[in-house]
Amino acid sequence: MKFAIFTRIAMPAALIAAACALPATAADYPTKPIRLVVGFAPGGGTDTTARAISAKLSDLLGHQVIIDNRAGAAGNIATEIVAKAPPDGYTILMGTIAALAINPSLYTTRLPFDPIRDFAPIIQAVDSTNVLSLHPSVAANSVKELIALAKAKSLNYGSSGVGGTGHLAGELFNTMAGVKMTHVPYKGGGPAMVDLIGGQVQLVFATAASAVPQIKSGKIRGIAVTTIKRSALMPNLPTIAEAGLPGFDANNWYGLLAPAKTPRPIIDRLNAEVTKVLVMPDVKEFLFNQGLDPAPGTPEKFGAYIKAETAKWAKVVKDSGAKAN
Repeated sequence: MKFAIFTRIAMPAALIAAACALPATAADYPTKPIRLVVGFAPGGGTDTTARAISAKLSDLLGHQVIIDNRAGAAGNIATEIVAKAPPDGYTILMGTIAALAINPSLYTTRLPFDPIRDFAPIIQAVDSTNVLSLHPSVAANSVKELIALAKAKSLNYGSSGVGGTGHLAGELFNTMAGVKMTHVPYKGGGPAMVDLIGGQVQLVFATAASAVPQIKSGKIRGIAVTTIKRSALMPNLPTIAEAGLPGFDANNWYGLLAPAKTPRPIIDRLNAEVTKVLVMPDVKEFLFNQGLDPAPGTPEKFGAYIKAETAKWAKVVKDSGAKAN
């Protein structure tokens, strides 16, 4: 009887405590700093996008948004951290096409998270083209010349990691061009760019954020972009599709997600505030100069896009035979 009485008294108290642990409305959130987990090292497009958003978002929310770089496994490490975090809005992810849409079909072992089941999409942040970038010693000034060179000799291409757009763009290039360039993965776009400049790899399908400054300085040479349309930032560069491989298209993107079951008021608050950030003139100008195009929308739109991209890249992985352990 005593146990029964204790249970009836304790349960309401526990429920009240649990209810108090989560904000009742968007107006109650946040009450402390927010951790934004980034799956790549500083210097690449993912990190650049996160930092462009975090400073302004901190001002709008009234609490600091802290960047936490957890590089490795093409974003899988960071993605797992957020998938297993409490769904309270205080740990969110700068998600990438790699971890969310490519890795599920690329890895031979089961990932420790499900990109659809374990996340609540908040907003797509940006679209980004990749730039086919060469070390100056590579004797090719066009896509056709690069294909001919790759058929005549062994070439290495670096990327921000296994499963990233830079990796799969290379595999798509191999398949469509009938060549076999060797993939060299790094823990982020920054380290890959350092080795491209140093000549340790011959080319990188680099994010515009990491490639454009080096192209302008003359340290590397850009010969084409990976998207179906030319980049407004580099209008003189042809697309790979028009320069020799019709139909080639590899769009890169980043977006914010929270753990599944994060209360909808929190998702809506973050979506609204990040949308404000992405349309700020100074933010748009900064992102444009990095080759990044703001792409805000609803959580539902972002969720549908992730599913569509997953199906698209699963076919590329299958056709190329690319695998990761």
